[in-house]
Amino acid sequence: MIAVVSAFGAWSVLLPVVPLAVLDSGGSATLAGATTGVFMLATVLTQMATPMLLRIFGYRPIMAASALLLGVPALGHMLGDAAPIALGFSALRGIGFGALTVSENALIAEITPRRLLGKATGIFGLFIGAAQMAFLPVGLAVAAAYNYNVVYLLAAGLGLLGFFTCILVPQIKAAPVGVPDPSDTTPRAPMWKLVLVPALALMSFSVSYGVASNFISPAVRELDPERGAVLGGFMLSVIGGAGMIARYVAGVVADRVGKPGTLMIPAQASSVVGVGLIAAVLWQEWSVWLLVFGTVIYGAGFGIVQNEALLSMFDRLPRERLSEGSAVWNIFYDGGTGLGSTVLGAVVAMSGYKGAFAAGAAIIAVGLLMTAADLALGKTRVSELNDIQTRLRRIRRPRRPGKEPR
Repeated sequence: MIAVVSAFGAWSVLLPVVPLAVLDSGGSATLAGATTGVFMLATVLTQMATPMLLRIFGYRPIMAASALLLGVPALGHMLGDAAPIALGFSALRGIGFGALTVSENALIAEITPRRLLGKATGIFGLFIGAAQMAFLPVGLAVAAAYNYNVVYLLAAGLGLLGFFTCILVPQIKAAPVGVPDPSDTTPRAPMWKLVLVPALALMSFSVSYGVASNFISPAVRELDPERGAVLGGFMLSVIGGAGMIARYVAGVVADRVGKPGTLMIPAQASSVVGVGLIAAVLWQEWSVWLLVFGTVIYGAGFGIVQNEALLSMFDRLPRERLSEGSAVWNIFYDGGTGLGSTVLGAVVAMSGYKGAFAAGAAIIAVGLLMTAADLALGKTRVSELNDIQTRLRRIRRPRRPGKEPR
């Protein structure tokens, strides 16, 4: 856990700092958003290969290498904020982040009993949320008090700490995928059908997070030029803190109910309101403190959806596919973050920060409609081709005595 928190600290401390450094050096909002977009692209591409690497090398070496890649390339940003430097070293850090995020979730699912998985992922979310809550504002505060190079040194140090503590990670490998039995003719549901809806629900939230992580600080700075940078970091911390607590609560509820998904729709509905409020405050130039209320609502909803989506995937997939489930979760999370920072970063250039957050609220609303439709359809259809309902339908009803087939 210390290793993961340290590595996540190296990521969190730079998340709002690199785009802000690009803007302060005269770079465009599109380039600022692209730093996170390229980071997330490298992350997603790495996540696709990580399940295979976990089966070959195991968790300890993969997590150690990922912590190293998250930290050391931060020093490259000291060379300047030109596009090749900013994008190139962001991509290197993204490789480390991609391997780490898949490994951590899959390791928890591997070593935790299913009946305790909700609480375990919730506790893990507490630690990750604490790292984000602590280090997101630290990067901005250190940059304001000193300079950006000090932040890059801090990130490198955190990554190295994560690397050295990875010796405590269990030396196990991901469960191998079994060879299909040729005699087993039972139809199976494709993996994508089982995980698509929770994955898209998660992605609808991470798109808005891509906007918030890159542009909440400069947006607040427009409302309050004197305290904008510090308040922006505080609001990122609020998102992380609210998400941390809500993710744990969602895990406890899932364990008590015995299935995931209970809090999914309420979280989506409330977050549409929260992100919409952020857009309204920026549009109407209301008090900056109203943004805190919106970020609390959005952060709590994001935390709930993170855990509900992850547990839904683990619940629907067999043990040998847990690493793939973790990869899908992280791909949609990080892919959405990159999409939000890049595409909605272009929206910022066209219609300002308020337009980007309004678009984020609309995307969450689409995810809400999808989840509601899936829930309604799920009452009349089966998601698995080999579940109990399908098996019962294959059983022919016994004929009455004396009745002969025609």
